[in-house]
Amino acid sequence: MKRRTAREKAVQCLFQIDMAEVDMETALTLVMEDSDEDPAYLRYLVEGALERMPRIDAEIQKYLRGWQLDRIANVDRAILRLAFFEIMFGEEIPDKVVLNEAIEIAKLFSDDQSYRYINGVLSSYLKDRQTANA
Repeated sequence: MKRRTAREKAVQCLFQIDMAEVDMETALTLVMEDSDEDPAYLRYLVEGALERMPRIDAEIQKYLRGWQLDRIANVDRAILRLAFFEIMFGEEIPDKVVLNEAIEIAKLFSDDQSYRYINGVLSSYLKDRQTANA
């Protein structure tokens, strides 16, 4: 499975887990329906985001500018959680790639305002992260 496809399916899984309160295995089964591709990277993304969700959510909240995480659109929350997971804990993917992928997934699953908002949140986080590491 291509990483882009895995990210799209991971967002779908995180959305289902958040909204329908299904367990991870059920969500994975639902998004992999009619697919014989290897779900290893998808599983890595979903498990990793779920295991670290309290830390991820706390970090996202710092960059929401007057919003609460539970008040933003559910799909946007899933996209941000996945992107923050990859940036915070994934070492092999460049931050800019994660940012671009998150924007493209938001364009696919959300509206014009959402992808701009996601871009702003992630760009602010990356700027602060870059400043802290300088």
